[in-house]
Amino acid sequence: MGTVAALYRYPVKSMLGEAVIAVTVTENGLSGDRIYAVLDETGAVGSAKHPRKWGALLRCRSRFDDSGMVRVVLPDGTALPVEDPDLDVELSKLLGRQVSISAVVPEHSRLERAVPEYEGGVPETVRESAVVDSTGASITSGGVAPGTFFDFGQVHLVTTASLARMRTVYPAGDFDARRFRPNLVVDTDSGTGFPEDAWLGSRLRVGEALFRVVVPTPRCVIPTLGHDELPPDPGIMRAVAREHRIPVFDLGRLSCLGVYLDVLEAGTVRVGDVITLQEAA
Repeated sequence: MGTVAALYRYPVKSMLGEAVIAVTVTENGLSGDRIYAVLDETGAVGSAKHPRKWGALLRCRSRFDDSGMVRVVLPDGTALPVEDPDLDVELSKLLGRQVSISAVVPEHSRLERAVPEYEGGVPETVRESAVVDSTGASITSGGVAPGTFFDFGQVHLVTTASLARMRTVYPAGDFDARRFRPNLVVDTDSGTGFPEDAWLGSRLRVGEALFRVVVPTPRCVIPTLGHDELPPDPGIMRAVAREHRIPVFDLGRLSCLGVYLDVLEAGTVRVGDVITLQEAA
């Protein structure tokens, strides 16, 4: 049904990450993925889902060096290991307030999300509870997945077919997979559409690893932001909202692209691995 076209991991949440050729998948997701986050003194976990407060994190890149240490490359090109106290100083300057980088998930962590204007960006019940914060943005707050810095699923997958479909809907947009911050990009060989919609509840054998497809991925504002050389484009998510709003749990019809996966069996996944779909038991 397809092959692995690309693999990505993001050692520090909401920073640019790194493409890899092969990666170990553990019971907690891709090894090295979202193992650090930037925290502020209010207990908020740094997420570009609130661009006015945390968007500058997307100007930084996190990656593993040859020794296996995570380094952060700052906008000016300076690279510092995560253990270097100077990194906290530089990130605080970048964000304009005191922050620190941590591998420890706070017990009462908080994740803030900007509420988009278009329908389908958040559940309507959530939109009704939004508040305007000190940045002037309308936001909602929630938690991260217990014990992790993930928003929800352990692994995020997008297909080349879905990206191709969106290019036909919004030809002016650059639907580079990196905008959607996937772990796995799956080349579905041919055709356009949203094939992953039909995979919900099924199992995917990818290389040595086995995954269960859990839920469509509701999209936030992040794909509209600038990523590396990709410019900002607010039309990206408006196009997704027009074309692909589908039911997510009991939250209503949300703008989705991609799916979240849980890990059933650990193992190594490589670019080029064949993907096999197994129907739900």
